[in-house]
Amino acid sequence: MIRVLLTLVVVILGSTSCTDTRSHARAVFVLLDISGTYVNEIDKARRIVDYLLAVLGPGDSLAVARIDSASFSEKDIVASITFSDRPSMANAEKRAYRAAIDKFAQTVRQSGHTDISGAMLQGLEYLEETGAGTRYLFVFSDLQEDLKNDHVRQWTWNFHDTHVVAINVTKLDSDNRDPREYLSRVTDWREKVESGGGHWRVINELSHVEQVLR
Repeated sequence: MIRVLLTLVVVILGSTSCTDTRSHARAVFVLLDISGTYVNEIDKARRIVDYLLAVLGPGDSLAVARIDSASFSEKDIVASITFSDRPSMANAEKRAYRAAIDKFAQTVRQSGHTDISGAMLQGLEYLEETGAGTRYLFVFSDLQEDLKNDHVRQWTWNFHDTHVVAINVTKLDSDNRDPREYLSRVTDWREKVESGGGHWRVINELSHVEQVLR
């Protein structure tokens, strides 16, 4: 009987330890818009990835995915990883990750449409699967969604207390003619995130990204 009780204690403690480890981990999913002229912003996006590789540590997770014409698909994830607890291995993983992003930047092609909703849903699924206690969804886009005619993107959003950060929200030519279009676009996404239990923030100065991660 004592042996059985000891076994149960060990199992419970081990399970709690794993949960605590993940609850203190951070997970970041970065979405890169590759539609229209926004694909030319890819070098700025690489600066964000460089920063994340520098600050994320053992047990943290990072994924980078493109926003293209039909983005609710794992094929759009360019690279993803949960960093090793061993510093030497984690450093090697980060170098390999950076190489994968460089290759993507050199070969990326412009997409015909912009499925931001599908990409966000894919990101939320990834963040949920990591089990991390703190979750970030970075959206590197002008936030102008342009769906194919046969694509449906209507659902109830659940952002699971996720921090959604819109970065480098460039203004379109039409925004210059009527700034209300820009304000409406940003407001629409903010309302979707906040009504779904998430936290919303817009950062257009890349140096301010360092203020986001906790």
